[in-house]
Amino acid sequence: MSVHNPSSTILLVDDMADNIDILNAVLSPFYRTRVALSGEKALKIAQGENPPDLILLDVMMPGLNGYQVCEQLKNNPDTRAIPVIFVTAMSEVEDERHGLELGAVDYITKPVSPAIVLARVRTHLALYDQKRELARQVGERTAELFNTRQQIIRRLGRAAEFRDNETGNHIIRMSHFCRLIGEAAGLGEKSVEILYNASPMHDVGKIGIPDHILLKQGTLSPDEWEVMKCHPQMGADIIGQHTDELLQTAWMIALCHHEKWDGSGYPHGLKGEAIPLLARIAALADVFDALTTERPYKQAWTVDAAVSHIEASAGSHFDPALIEPFKRALPQMLRIREQFADSHGALEDVDGVALPASA
Repeated sequence: MSVHNPSSTILLVDDMADNIDILNAVLSPFYRTRVALSGEKALKIAQGENPPDLILLDVMMPGLNGYQVCEQLKNNPDTRAIPVIFVTAMSEVEDERHGLELGAVDYITKPVSPAIVLARVRTHLALYDQKRELARQVGERTAELFNTRQQIIRRLGRAAEFRDNETGNHIIRMSHFCRLIGEAAGLGEKSVEILYNASPMHDVGKIGIPDHILLKQGTLSPDEWEVMKCHPQMGADIIGQHTDELLQTAWMIALCHHEKWDGSGYPHGLKGEAIPLLARIAALADVFDALTTERPYKQAWTVDAAVSHIEASAGSHFDPALIEPFKRALPQMLRIREQFADSHGALEDVDGVALPASA
C-alpha cells in the first residue's frame, strides 16, 4: 500500500520552468500538483477556493521572492497553517535560519534528490494532516462544551420561569430582545452572542422565592417585596463565580439586572456605568417583556404604553444611551414577541425557530 496520500495537493513555485518540471516529475505520480511561476501567482492560488496542502517554494524569484511570499502566507490566517518547504540553491546556515524564522517547516537544497523530496513531502503532509485532525477534534469538543453550558443555562432559566410563567417563553423572548438591542447599540459579534446565551439565567434566583410571594395575585406587602428583592443575589449564588466568560456573564446579569441607572435599584444600589453594560441591556429587555405580557399581578400593557414608560424612565431606571438602540430594534422585537407568544404554548428556540417544547 502506498505511504503517499494521492488526494493531497502540492503547489510548486519557481520562476524556472525546468525546475518545476523536475519537481513535477518526482511528485505527480503520487500527488496532485499545481504550478506557479511567480510569487504573486502562488499567493493567488494559496488564497483561492482550493488551497494546497503543502507548498514547495523557491527563494530567488523576480518580483516577490520566496521569503516575501512565505511571510505573506504566514500573516494571513487563511493560509498560515499551510506548510512551506523552501527549495533553493541557497544553502548557507543564515539562509536556512531566516527561512525557518519566517515559518517554513523545512529546507531542501538544489539540485534536489528525488528520494529526499518525497521523504520530506510525505513527512510534512502527515504532520499537517495530524494538526488538522487535532484542530477539528478540539473545535468539535469546544463546540460541544459550549453547547452543554448553553443548554444548562437555558434549562435552569426555564426552571425558574415555569414557577411564575406557565409557558416559560419569557426567557426566549428576553434573550432575543437582548441580542437585538445589543446589535443596535453597536456591540461586537462575540459580545452579542455571549449576551444572548447568558441572559436566560437572569431570573434563576426566583427558584428560591416562596410560591405564596412569587405567585401572589396583586401587590406585594413591604415584607414580601423585601423577600422578592433577594432573587438577584440568589441567582448569582446559584450560578457562582467562574473563569468561563459565558457563565461569568450569566452570573453578572443575574446579579445586576434589577439595578437602576440612578442608583435606586437592587441588590447593591449600583449607579450609572457602574452597572455592567450587558446587565443594563438585560434590564431594558426584561422590563419591556414584563410590561407587555400578562403576569399574576398585572394585565399586559400595550406596546405603545410600554415604550412610553421606557422613554420616560431614561436616566432613572434605564441607561439613556440605550433608548435609541431599543427603538431601532423594536420592529424586530415585536416579531420575536409574536413568534414566541405565550398563547402559542411552551416553545423551544432552535436557531430562531419556534418549536413545541416536546419536539
